[in-house]
Amino acid sequence: MSDLNVMTPAEMAATKAAVMDQVPGSEIQGQSPLHHADLESLAKQGPKQGGIHLREHKLLGHLTLRCNPENADQLAAAERVLGVALPLQPLTSAENGDYSVRWMSPDEWLILVPGLEAFEVESKFRDEMGGHYSLVNSSGGSTVLELSGANVVELLKKCTPVDLHAKQFPVGKVVSTVFSKSTAIIRRTGEQRFELVIRRSFADYIWLWLQDASREFGLVIEA
Repeated sequence: MSDLNVMTPAEMAATKAAVMDQVPGSEIQGQSPLHHADLESLAKQGPKQGGIHLREHKLLGHLTLRCNPENADQLAAAERVLGVALPLQPLTSAENGDYSVRWMSPDEWLILVPGLEAFEVESKFRDEMGGHYSLVNSSGGSTVLELSGANVVELLKKCTPVDLHAKQFPVGKVVSTVFSKSTAIIRRTGEQRFELVIRRSFADYIWLWLQDASREFGLVIEA
């Protein structure tokens, strides 16, 4: 095997793995993990005021990238694809328009992109990045909930042991943590706004939990 930064033509060809577009044609209706909850109808019929606002950002593209954070060529390739540099500081995030990147570990990042662009982004990574890396499309396995409102921190204190004080959890910070009896990747996107990446298998449980936990504050569903 040659040095990571100097690849032979055979090694370069080996990195160009076949990529399959996982998004079905327009004749197939995409359904999020909370499709059964019919959040759009709840948003129309439910209350318009409350201390907690919930919105599902459904059917996004979820890509997990693992690469060498000390490989300048790989970092540059990722930035060319995403239009933003990979965050290298622990528990941080970065974004460029509809693209967002979360630091998950020293050599792992979770990338969210519009669902219909996931295949294009995947293909660009295969074209741009050399060396040893991994890119996994896990879009169907998770969904994203946005929680906001005057009482959002109080709500989240019921769900996770993480210190949510603004000095300890500023805008842009990301943690992967216990959430009730499940787990979630939590990112603060505003002073009173958070984003949860949750697993499909626990989506219904967390949806039911949030309804109960927000009862005292009033829950507003947005769509």
